[in-house]
Amino acid sequence: MSFDPSTLRYDSNGLIPCIAQDHLTGEVLMMAWMSAEAVKRTIMTGQVTYWSRSRSAFWVKGETSGHLQKLIELRVDCDSDCLLVLVDQTGPACHTNRRSCFFTKIAPGEVQILADPMI
Repeated sequence: MSFDPSTLRYDSNGLIPCIAQDHLTGEVLMMAWMSAEAVKRTIMTGQVTYWSRSRSAFWVKGETSGHLQKLIELRVDCDSDCLLVLVDQTGPACHTNRRSCFFTKIAPGEVQILADPMI
């Protein structure tokens, strides 16, 4: 059976949130947005493609930085309104050059940076 991206539930801007997770370690790397066309491109090419809201353009993760995300598996949640991509990540996933975008810990009375930039 083939997958039809139009069956997903997109927001009013035609986007769906997508969480990227390392396929080996389970580490959550980042969150970004996909359009139906970005989902199609990701499936067809095996390179994770997002929709950049700030640039209003497709964004192949790592296309300019070399920090590629190779698609291992694409999953959809039970409500069809959020995606999970299991990826083989080359280099940092975060634009701050950290492995993960989730490097800031918030605790009562303190904020802690958990990781330094890789580069």
